[in-house]
Amino acid sequence: MSDVTACLDLPLGPDAPAVARRAVRSALSGWAREERDWLDDAVLIADELVANAVRHGGGCLQLQIRVRGQDVTITAVDGSAVVPRRRSADSDGGRGLAIIETLAQSWGVTDLHDGHKAVWVRLAPIRPDHQPRVTRQPRTHTIKPDAE
Repeated sequence: MSDVTACLDLPLGPDAPAVARRAVRSALSGWAREERDWLDDAVLIADELVANAVRHGGGCLQLQIRVRGQDVTITAVDGSAVVPRRRSADSDGGRGLAIIETLAQSWGVTDLHDGHKAVWVRLAPIRPDHQPRVTRQPRTHTIKPDAE
Protein backbone atom coordinates (compact mmCIF):
# COMPACT_ATOMS: atom_id res chain seq x y z
CA MET A 1 0.00 0.00 0.00
CA SER A 2 1.79 3.13 -1.13
CA ASP A 3 -0.51 6.11 -0.51
CA VAL A 4 -3.53 6.13 1.79
CA THR A 5 -5.15 8.93 3.78
CA ALA A 6 -7.86 9.08 6.41
CA CYS A 7 -9.53 12.34 7.43
CA LEU A 8 -11.81 12.54 10.46
CA ASP A 9 -13.74 15.46 11.91
CA LEU A 10 -13.44 15.14 15.67
CA PRO A 11 -15.95 16.16 18.32
CA LEU A 12 -15.09 19.37 20.09
CA GLY A 13 -14.27 18.88 23.73
CA PRO A 14 -12.80 16.28 26.03
CA ASP A 15 -13.86 13.22 23.98
CA ALA A 16 -11.72 14.20 20.98
CA PRO A 17 -8.42 12.62 22.15
CA ALA A 18 -10.10 9.25 22.80
CA VAL A 19 -11.71 9.29 19.35
CA ALA A 20 -8.32 10.18 17.82
CA ARG A 21 -6.56 7.33 19.65
CA ARG A 22 -9.09 4.78 18.41
CA ALA A 23 -8.96 6.15 14.84
CA VAL A 24 -5.16 6.05 14.63
CA ARG A 25 -4.89 2.56 16.10
CA SER A 26 -7.61 1.25 13.79
CA ALA A 27 -6.31 2.93 10.62
CA LEU A 28 -2.65 2.05 11.08
CA SER A 29 -3.42 -1.52 12.15
CA GLY A 30 -5.68 -1.88 9.11
CA TRP A 31 -2.92 -0.56 6.87
CA ALA A 32 -0.53 -3.29 8.04
CA ARG A 33 1.39 -1.09 10.46
CA GLU A 34 1.11 -3.40 13.45
CA GLU A 35 4.48 -3.26 15.23
CA ARG A 36 3.26 -2.77 18.82
CA ASP A 37 5.73 -0.22 20.23
CA TRP A 38 5.61 1.87 17.06
CA LEU A 39 1.80 1.77 17.03
CA ASP A 40 1.67 2.76 20.72
CA ASP A 41 3.92 5.74 19.91
CA ALA A 42 1.62 6.76 17.03
CA VAL A 43 -1.43 6.59 19.29
CA LEU A 44 0.28 8.66 22.00
CA ILE A 45 1.36 11.27 19.44
CA ALA A 46 -2.22 11.55 18.13
CA ASP A 47 -3.49 11.92 21.69
CA GLU A 48 -1.04 14.74 22.42
CA LEU A 49 -1.74 16.54 19.13
CA VAL A 50 -5.49 16.44 19.62
CA ALA A 51 -5.38 17.28 23.33
CA ASN A 52 -3.28 20.36 22.49
CA ALA A 53 -5.70 21.32 19.70
CA VAL A 54 -8.69 20.99 22.03
CA ARG A 55 -7.00 22.94 24.81
CA HIS A 56 -5.32 25.69 22.79
CA GLY A 57 -6.71 25.62 19.25
CA GLY A 58 -10.42 26.31 19.41
CA GLY A 59 -12.83 26.07 16.53
CA CYS A 60 -13.05 23.08 14.24
CA LEU A 61 -10.93 20.02 14.80
CA GLN A 62 -9.80 17.49 12.23
CA LEU A 63 -7.42 14.54 12.35
CA GLN A 64 -5.55 13.37 9.25
CA ILE A 65 -3.54 10.16 8.96
CA ARG A 66 -1.42 9.78 5.83
CA VAL A 67 0.75 6.88 4.74
CA ARG A 68 3.02 7.35 1.73
CA GLY A 69 5.25 4.34 1.27
CA GLN A 70 7.05 4.01 4.61
CA ASP A 71 6.30 7.62 5.68
CA VAL A 72 3.46 8.07 8.15
CA THR A 73 2.21 11.54 9.12
CA ILE A 74 -0.46 12.43 11.66
CA THR A 75 -1.93 15.94 11.47
CA ALA A 76 -4.31 17.87 13.70
CA VAL A 77 -6.07 20.89 12.18
CA ASP A 78 -7.64 23.40 14.55
CA GLY A 79 -9.25 26.81 14.43
CA SER A 80 -6.34 28.87 15.68
CA ALA A 81 -3.35 30.40 13.92
CA VAL A 82 -1.26 30.40 17.12
CA VAL A 83 1.86 28.28 16.65
CA PRO A 84 2.51 25.74 19.42
CA ARG A 85 5.56 26.36 21.53
CA ARG A 86 7.37 24.27 24.04
CA ARG A 87 6.96 25.37 27.63
CA SER A 88 8.15 24.18 31.00
CA ALA A 89 6.16 21.28 32.40
CA ASP A 90 4.11 21.98 35.49
CA SER A 91 0.98 20.59 37.16
CA ASP A 92 -1.11 22.24 34.44
CA GLY A 93 0.65 20.59 31.47
CA GLY A 94 3.53 21.50 29.20
CA ARG A 95 4.61 17.97 28.34
CA GLY A 96 2.91 17.48 24.95
CA LEU A 97 5.54 18.87 22.60
CA ALA A 98 8.35 17.25 24.59
CA ILE A 99 6.62 13.88 24.16
CA ILE A 100 6.09 14.51 20.46
CA GLU A 101 9.73 15.57 19.96
CA THR A 102 10.93 12.43 21.73
CA LEU A 103 8.78 9.98 19.76
CA ALA A 104 8.63 11.55 16.29
CA GLN A 105 11.06 11.88 13.43
CA SER A 106 9.98 15.51 12.90
CA TRP A 107 7.05 17.86 13.40
CA GLY A 108 5.95 21.23 12.15
CA VAL A 109 3.14 23.68 11.57
CA THR A 110 1.47 24.67 8.32
CA ASP A 111 -0.49 27.92 8.27
CA LEU A 112 -3.70 27.42 6.33
CA HIS A 113 -5.30 30.06 4.10
CA ASP A 114 -8.44 30.23 6.29
CA GLY A 115 -6.52 31.37 9.39
CA HIS A 116 -6.35 27.88 10.87
CA LYS A 117 -3.24 25.79 11.30
CA ALA A 118 -2.22 22.19 10.80
CA VAL A 119 0.24 20.68 13.26
CA TRP A 120 1.83 17.62 11.65
CA VAL A 121 4.05 14.89 13.01
CA ARG A 122 6.11 12.55 10.85
CA LEU A 123 6.51 9.29 12.70
CA ALA A 124 9.84 7.58 13.10
CA PRO A 125 10.04 4.65 10.67
CA ILE A 126 9.28 1.15 11.84
CA ARG A 127 12.56 -0.61 12.44
CA PRO A 128 13.07 -3.47 9.99
CA ASP A 129 13.84 -5.90 12.81
CA HIS A 130 10.75 -4.71 14.76
CA GLN A 131 12.88 -4.19 17.84
CA PRO A 132 11.81 -1.38 20.17
CA ARG A 133 13.88 1.76 20.00
CA VAL A 134 16.25 1.78 22.98
CA THR A 135 17.12 5.47 23.04
CA ARG A 136 15.21 8.34 21.55
CA GLN A 137 16.76 11.64 20.68
CA PRO A 138 14.71 14.85 20.41
CA ARG A 139 13.98 15.70 16.80
CA THR A 140 13.82 19.06 15.09
CA HIS A 141 10.65 20.81 14.01
CA THR A 142 9.87 23.12 11.16
CA ILE A 143 7.22 25.69 10.44
CA LYS A 144 5.98 25.87 6.89
CA PRO A 145 3.74 28.43 5.20
CA ASP A 146 0.60 27.10 3.52
CA ALA A 147 1.56 25.20 0.39
CA GLU A 148 -1.15 25.21 -2.27
